[in-house]
Amino acid sequence: MATPAKNSRLNLRLREADDELIRRAASQVGQTVTEFLTSTAIERAHEVMADQREFVLDESTWSAFSELLNEPPRPDPRLMELFARPQRITR
Repeated sequence: MATPAKNSRLNLRLREADDELIRRAASQVGQTVTEFLTSTAIERAHEVMADQREFVLDESTWSAFSELLNEPPRPDPRLMELFARPQRITR
């Protein structure tokens, strides 16, 4: 599978001490500075987005979402089997 081309660029200014810390950390984990900064920033971005409390949906998406919420739950045979097992943990 071909890796998509990287065609976006970010430029930033750092204090010298921060630059050195980032370079040392990247080296410690065997990554280039670009790999280290990219993976770290993407991981943090996913955390931030997962913690988002408000989601804005357009009208058609909201309607589809509402319809799904209003449907009765469908039984899942795997869950039914799981809950039928004797409990192993007691309080």
